[in-house]
Amino acid sequence: MRARRIGLVVLALLAAVLAGGWRYVQGKRPQLELGVGYAARVACGCRYMGNRPLTSCYKDFEPGMAPIRLKEDAGAKAITAYVPLIAHRTVRFDPVLGCQPEPFRGRRLPLR
Repeated sequence: MRARRIGLVVLALLAAVLAGGWRYVQGKRPQLELGVGYAARVACGCRYMGNRPLTSCYKDFEPGMAPIRLKEDAGAKAITAYVPLIAHRTVRFDPVLGCQPEPFRGRRLPLR
C-alpha cells in the first residue's frame, strides 16, 4: 500500500513538472517562431548566396540560437529552421528575389 502511494506521488510530481515545462515552452513560442524565421533567412543566404556548407551557417547565428536546427531541401533550394515539436519556418532561394520565406501557416498569436 505504501509503495503504491509513493508511486502515485512520484507520478503526480512528474505530471506537474511536465505541465510546467510545457507551459514555459509555450510562453517562449513567439520568440522561437521569430528565431526560426531569422535562422532560416540567415542560413539560406549563407548556403545559396555564400555557397557555404549548411553546417558552417551555424556560425552566423546570434548567441542563444543553439536550440535551432537546420534542414536543407537541395532540389527545391529551401532551408527549414526548426525547434523540434515547437516551431519551424522554411525559406526558398529565388535567383531574382533572393531568400523568400514561405507564407506563415502557424498559430496566430493574440495581440496584447
